[in-house]
Formats: sequence, structure tokens, C-alpha cells
Amino acid sequence: MADSNPWTPTSWRNKHAAQDVVYPDREKLDKVLGKIRTLPPLVSASEIERLRHQLSQVQQNHAFLLHAGDCAESFDACTQENISAKIGLILSFSLIVVWGARMPVVRIGRIAGQYAKPRSSPTEKIGDREVTSFRGDNVNGLDPNDRTPDPDRMLSAYFHSTATLNHLRSLLTSGFASLHHPQDWSLTHVRSPALREEFERITEGLSDALEFTRTIGLGKESVSYEQGGGRGTLGEVDFYTSHEGLMLDFEEAMTRESAIPSSLGSYAASAPQTSPAKVHYNTSAHFLWIGDRTRQLDGAHVEYFRGIRNPIGVKVGPSMQADELIRLLEIVNPDRENGKVTLITRYGAGKVEEHLASHIRAVQQSGHPVVWISDPMHGNTLTSSSGLKTRNFGTIISELTACLRIHAECGSHLNGVSLEFTGELAEDGFSVTECLGGSMRLSEDQLPLRYQSFCDPRLNFEQSLDVAFLISDHFKKARTGAKKTYGDVLYSELGGRKLV
Repeated sequence: MADSNPWTPTSWRNKHAAQDVVYPDREKLDKVLGKIRTLPPLVSASEIERLRHQLSQVQQNHAFLLHAGDCAESFDACTQENISAKIGLILSFSLIVVWGARMPVVRIGRIAGQYAKPRSSPTEKIGDREVTSFRGDNVNGLDPNDRTPDPDRMLSAYFHSTATLNHLRSLLTSGFASLHHPQDWSLTHVRSPALREEFERITEGLSDALEFTRTIGLGKESVSYEQGGGRGTLGEVDFYTSHEGLMLDFEEAMTRESAIPSSLGSYAASAPQTSPAKVHYNTSAHFLWIGDRTRQLDGAHVEYFRGIRNPIGVKVGPSMQADELIRLLEIVNPDRENGKVTLITRYGAGKVEEHLASHIRAVQQSGHPVVWISDPMHGNTLTSSSGLKTRNFGTIISELTACLRIHAECGSHLNGVSLEFTGELAEDGFSVTECLGGSMRLSEDQLPLRYQSFCDPRLNFEQSLDVAFLISDHFKKARTGAKKTYGDVLYSELGGRKLV
């Protein structure tokens, strides 16, 4: 049942907040939060409403959702090169999917605010010292001597998010999107001849399609953007930001009451004519999600999320009971609005068969409208023999393809994917080495070569495009009704395996 208690941006304070940060200087905290409340929003109500509409299209299987980026951003990584590489990878990935699926891709980056990290313990052991756990750059420092939570870091997070968003917007409004085409992709990393042949077949088809659009005038402008021309059909894309809504003090400070845009007549008409309908938007990001560690039905995070108008995500893992999932949906979306809730499943390759179907059936029986996407990363983390956290590419695609199949068997659709990946390069100009396998067949002894993540391991550029090719081929097969395509070759050559 829906919560009958009135909601305010502060009502979460009456509930227990899991993963709460304890600041020793409360006076300083209050001062910083007061300053944040006066700062401009990072995103607008109109942008949030546009995303809600596009997610309703995803929900109806008319578009595909790509949610991707870093596990956690760092202040030091807020550079032109890193931001450009990340956006470029997201654009390349989505272009491959669009070609195979023949449907739009809604792009949501884990960017411009994804600084906080949930931790399993408030402290950790470093050498012979026990120190406060590193909670992300917006809380404390990675240096063991800088672990006291500092409110000023929230202010710094705001301005780093602002700088990131400003560069992101400038890239996407100056023709950057039109540069990420197949001719720029090198396939020299692909070790398997069979796999390289299939990748080349896909990229050639995509290149031909793009060349055709230019021939008939869709992607060609007579005057360049810099000389006053438009960006063109292929050079203009929507891009949205997101982060886990972990730091409720910060989220509350960035929550603003606003009238619903007048163009949404059905909502405006429901309010008295003398006072336009007003709602609360979290203006720190377009999309926020509740993590697996903070989704308690009676907890502070669910309480906060039930009151904001932003579209929200909910992580769904093996510990989530089917009836608990439905109760959660009743709380955060009592009016059953389309495009409001995205369920991000993250079971692990060995548990997806046991849990996903029952969750799908429960939601179907409840009648709740949701977007279903798969996070095949978080349930598949392991520790290498050298002590580095890593993930096996074959296990990642095994969970992803299992999700595609199980949804189809249940009369449902997998509407998207949530990935932790990066397009950034190490100092030597090569991709990072954090996840095992993929078309480059990255081995365990190669992990230390360019391991840069201070959080969870990420797919690099080449491994990310491996996933894009696999998804694209799946949708092409479904779209054309082909009985046999090169999908089986892709899956087996990339290390996918049947689950026992």
C-alpha cells in the first residue's frame, strides 16, 4: 500500500538511514548544506520530464536504455580527456545497438555526481591500522590519513559535477556525437579470427547505413556548425546524468519545488487554476537510483525517493523477495505512472536463473509499469590471485544473455543494460586492464598492467564494444526473424558459457 503519511524533502530524517555518514562537525555540515541550497540546479525540470517520457517509450519496448559509466567518479578524473572518452564510448556503444535493434537508445551516464560509495563496513584494515572506510571523494579521501568525513567535499562534488556537466553539454552541442562512427574503431585487439570477421561484418553494415544517410542528405550539412550551421540529424543526441542517491543530506539540499512544465497539460489541469501544480525535483541529476544496501521499505532512502518526481531506479538482487518488490513499487510509484521506475537486476550469473523469473511474474501480476534492465556487473565480482578485484567477461555476458532469454520466456522484454565501463586510456595510451577476457582475451597476469579503478573493475573500450556487438546481434536476429546468425559465434568466442 502507498504511504499515507505526508511527504516533505526532510521527512526521511524520521527514518533510519542505512550507509549514513557521521560528520564530527555538525555546525560546518549545516553551513555547507545551507550554501548548497542556494546554488543553481544542475538539471532542469523540463529535462527530467523529457527523460520520463523517453523512459515510458523504453518501457513499451520502443527504445533501449543504456545506463553506463564509472562505478564511482573521482575529482582527479574530472578532465577533458576522461570525460570525452567516456561520452565517446557511450555514443559508440549506442550507435552499434541502434543499428542492430532499429530503435532509439536512451543514454543515461553514471556521471556528473556519481562520487559516493556504499561500503559493507564502516572501517577497513590498511596494514596494521584500522581506519574509516573510504566512502568516495564527496565524503573523505582515499589517503588513509584523510578519512575524516568533511562536509566541504560535498561542495566540491557540486562544482566538479558542474564542470563535468558543462563540458558534456558543450561536447554534445558542437558536433562531437557525429564523430563517433565505425571507421574510427580499430579491431586490431581482437585475437580470434572468427570474432574479428563477425565484428568486421557488423561495422561494414553500419558504415554502409551511415553512408546511405549522408547520401540522401540526412547527415550532411551545407554549412558547418562552427560557421553557423545546424548540428544535423546524426550530430544531435539527448544525454542524461545519474548517480546513486546515497547521500541524503546532499540530495535534500538539491531538491527544489517547481511547477510542472505547462506543456504537460494533464498534470497542470489537475491543480486549481490559481496555483499551478507544484512538485519536487531532485536537481542534482536527471535520474537517481536506490542501491541494494539502502532499499529497506521502512528506511530513509525509500522515504526520500517516494516524493521526488525524477524517474528512479531500484537495484534488485537475490535477497529481494517477490512480495517485498511489489510493496516497494507501491511505495515509490503508488499512482503507477509510466516511466517512473526502472528495475535494475543484479543477481550474478549463478543466481539469475533462480530469481529473475519469479520477480518478473510478480511484477506482471501486480500490474505495475516498470522498465527492466540488467546489471551483469555487480553480482559477478571476484578477487584475482594477485588480490585485485576483477570480473570475468564470460560471466558478465552469461548473465546478460540469460536475462534476455528469461524475459522472452516470461512474455516480457529486457529493456536495457547497466554497465560499469570506461573509455579512458592509461598513460601509455592503451585501455585499462581491469576485467578478464573479452575479444582481447585479457588474462589475469595482465591485470596489473593498467589497473586504474579505485572502486570496482570496469570494462574497457574494447570489452564494452564487445557487449554492444552482442546486444546488437541479438536484436537484429529478433527483428529479422533469422533462424541462424553469427550471434552464437559471438557468444562462444567472447567466452560465454551455459549456466548449470
